[in-house]
Amino acid sequence: MAKPQRQNNSRREVKAFDEEVIQVDRVTRVVKGGRRLRFRATVVIGDRKGKIGYGIGKSTEVQAAIQKAVTRAQKSLVKVPIYNGTIPHQVDVKFKAAKIMIKPASVGTGVIAGGPIRKMLDLAGVKNVLSKSFGSNNRLNTTKAAYKALSMLRSRPDTDTDYDAEQKRDAKHADKAAPQVKQMSAKDAKSQVHADKRFASKSAGQKPATQKPAEPKTAKESTKNS
Repeated sequence: MAKPQRQNNSRREVKAFDEEVIQVDRVTRVVKGGRRLRFRATVVIGDRKGKIGYGIGKSTEVQAAIQKAVTRAQKSLVKVPIYNGTIPHQVDVKFKAAKIMIKPASVGTGVIAGGPIRKMLDLAGVKNVLSKSFGSNNRLNTTKAAYKALSMLRSRPDTDTDYDAEQKRDAKHADKAAPQVKQMSAKDAKSQVHADKRFASKSAGQKPATQKPAEPKTAKESTKNS
């Protein structure tokens, strides 16, 4: 007889950041006893609301290397200012042999980018942007260059970002949906309490009014009605 399958009632934890694996490399190190093989994972995380980070992890197993990279990426988060779905200004960055250019674009353009730059911009929440990669095509250097470029973006002090504007709209809707409570001073509240007590004691002392029983009809009235 087959055993009934147990239902897994454990709730899965909702991740605050989305993850994207940029590259997994095999790294060998020569030691006295021979070669030692490990894996190096480059991972990018983001919440699609303006936060982005990257990390590099090494381990003898791929999954362990990815987990280490995610843990390190959570410690290197930066906030990307986004206005109307794009970045505030153009930025040019050079990291070692990798050179990249990122500049804002109008609504409807989309993310014009490729490789690690596209993944980072998607995870950051940028919807319209133009970018170009020059020089080396090394994914690790390109990832570091894109991270450096996004961390160099300056925010506008007189304008709210898309995330801040959304938070203000949600708070405004929540205030409208909440019941309106009338505020009163402590003196008015105390007098209201005394008035309620007096009204309760007065209503408790009154006796309920009794209705008089109906008088029986006489024989003459009954004959008249008939």
